[in-house]
Amino acid sequence: MTKGAKQGPFDLQYFVKGALAGGICCGVTHGALCPVDVVKTRIQLEPTKYNKGMVAGFRQVIAAEGAGALATGLGPTIVGYFIQGWFKFGGVEFFKINMANHFGIEDAWKYRFPIYLTAAAGAEFIADIFLCPLEATRIKLVSNPQYASGLMSAFPKIIKDEGIIRGFYSGFGPILFKQIPYTMAKFAVQGKAAEVICKAGNIDLPNASDGIKLSVSLSSGVIAGVAAAIISHPADTLLSLVNKEGAGGTGSISSRLVNIAKEVGPRKLCLTGLGPRCVMIGTLTAGQFAIFDTVLAATGAKKFHFTDPADV
Repeated sequence: MTKGAKQGPFDLQYFVKGALAGGICCGVTHGALCPVDVVKTRIQLEPTKYNKGMVAGFRQVIAAEGAGALATGLGPTIVGYFIQGWFKFGGVEFFKINMANHFGIEDAWKYRFPIYLTAAAGAEFIADIFLCPLEATRIKLVSNPQYASGLMSAFPKIIKDEGIIRGFYSGFGPILFKQIPYTMAKFAVQGKAAEVICKAGNIDLPNASDGIKLSVSLSSGVIAGVAAAIISHPADTLLSLVNKEGAGGTGSISSRLVNIAKEVGPRKLCLTGLGPRCVMIGTLTAGQFAIFDTVLAATGAKKFHFTDPADV
């Protein structure tokens, strides 16, 4: 925040609006990019078959299964990421604002990036508890389209075949290792990128026009998305593989993950499907921040900004 612009009130109504905006932005963006996610997941699961890049992967999937295959897992994707976005964006606002109030203006500004990181980690952990079952369902449908016709039929089948813990939470460790660093990088890098862009363009963001705010959200979101995608990609690959039937043997989740990591190797864990994921996450993150800010403003709420004491 600059030039003493007034903020708040940051009450329960604000946090509900923030959660709703977060649910909408994540549900819409992940749903829209479902075809990219289908191809990305196929590349991770079957790298010897889908080994010619993202565009060729689209052609292979369409040629083999029809264009409708690109919407595989759309139901659990939209529902799962709406719920995740509700807790993630709403949680980040809740933790960030309460920590800033605890520290006071000067220390909150000084420690704004540790606050970003801590708020993002806490919010993402809570969000992943709700996301994990739906993400496991999505991956099963993408890896085996014949498994079930959609979310409603897949859920009871997974419970019957594997039980709740193995069926829905086998990937909980990888999803935490993927999503928590991803979200920490996403919010911290976006915050830093927005500051740099505003400083370079002499932009007073809280008091800027809606068009300027949207441009800053989109550009800083792309930068944050690519950084977050690179950081979280190895765990994303593990998450895709551990939900594939028979992957990693029949032992505990941790032993299966170790087996998968050994079989795949560090190079493939870090690089297989990374290009498509950077495209996907860069686009997705830019869209999320833009939609979040737009929806939040439409509800009448004014987004929290850290205050530089020099401008008070």
